Amino acid sequence: MDERLIAKRVELLRIEHRDLDSAINALLEQNSTDQLQIARLKKRKLRLRDEIAMLADQLVPDIIA
Repeated sequence: MDERLIAKRVELLRIEHRDLDSAINALLEQNSTDQLQIARLKKRKLRLRDEIAMLADQLVPDIIA
């Protein structure tokens, strides 16, 4: 994958990650009893974090020591 495409994908994932964080916080502030929904959002957020980390690693060149 081209570096520009990877960087764009990382940016889109970061935006989605922030949006999920906002959604989770909103549900928690409303004292939502839908714990399953909150758990699903948190799990999705963790998957996004892992994908962001994986893609960001591809952008950093390997340095041979």
